[in-house]
This record gives sequence, C-alpha cells and structure tokens, in this order.
Amino acid sequence: MDTKINKTTLSLVRGDITKQSVETIVNAANGRLMGGGGVDGAIHRAGGPEILEECKEIIKKIGRLPTGKAVITTGGNLPAKYVIHTVGPIWRGGSSGEPELLKNAYVSSLKLAMEKEIKTIAFPSISTGAYRYPLKEAAKIAIKTVVDFLKENDRFDEVKFVLFTEKSYIAYKEALNSAKD
Repeated sequence: MDTKINKTTLSLVRGDITKQSVETIVNAANGRLMGGGGVDGAIHRAGGPEILEECKEIIKKIGRLPTGKAVITTGGNLPAKYVIHTVGPIWRGGSSGEPELLKNAYVSSLKLAMEKEIKTIAFPSISTGAYRYPLKEAAKIAIKTVVDFLKENDRFDEVKFVLFTEKSYIAYKEALNSAKD
C-alpha cells in the first residue's frame, strides 16, 4: 500500500526488514545496542559482526542509548547501507510517557536520516514485540508521527513500514487509512 505525502512515497509492505533495498533500515534496539531478539536480533544476524563492533564503540562513548533517541551504524552485510538504531519504550500501561517516547523514537530516526542526507528509509513496528506496546496504538502513533514529519520535511523519496506479520500490516493499514481521512 502506497500513498504520497508531498513528494515522499509512504509505503506499507509485508516482509523482512533485513531484505529491504533502501539506504537505511531502522532497528528497534535495546539501550545496550548488543542485539537481542526480534527485529534487533535479525538485523544483527543478517548484518554481521561489523554492526555489533560499531555498536560497541558507540556504547563506549555514551554508556547507553536512551529511550526515544537514535544512532547510526553501517549496514554491514545488509542490502541497506546504514542501520539507524533507536530504542522504543517498554509498555507499562500507557501512563509512563510511552506515547511520547515512541513518537521520539520515530522523529529521532527521521532527523538522523535527514542529517545524513538519506533518501530512503524502512521502519519496523517499534516496541510492539518484546516491549509489548499494544499494536493498534503503536501503529497510530507511528503513522501519525511519520505523516506529520513528512508534511513538514520534504527531504525523503520513500519511507517504508516493513511489517513482519499480517496482523501488523493490517493495523498499520488501518492507521494509515484513518490518518488520510
């Protein structure tokens, strides 16, 4: 499913983010940047040791990546040239600032991509796996945040949401349809 926002194509695709031919993919990382389960583990496995080595160097400098912030590394063995690592919030019921932190994870990633003059970027569904953010709420925040950002910043050719499950794809499709109304 594609839609245009200014000159940017916003796409929803079902698939594996590690196989996307874009300049950068976004990793739903943990604060230690050491890989893990879900999309984070898949990106580290597919990208190879080069990504982990860069992550270790970043952590030596900053200690831990705060929730809602983003950093960039090489794409290693991935088709993507770069990986933007961002930390989404752990769901704690919704009253611990989770919506704002999730929004910040997307905005931080988009700002970093703009700084690096990246034109194509692919996002997973941040925080909806091990961090248990409710899928429909996360999809609404992700879509609204990205659409609002693209309305203000016409610097990307394509922004994709790469959704691993049919359930995720449907939730993001519903959120995108609602955002267009």
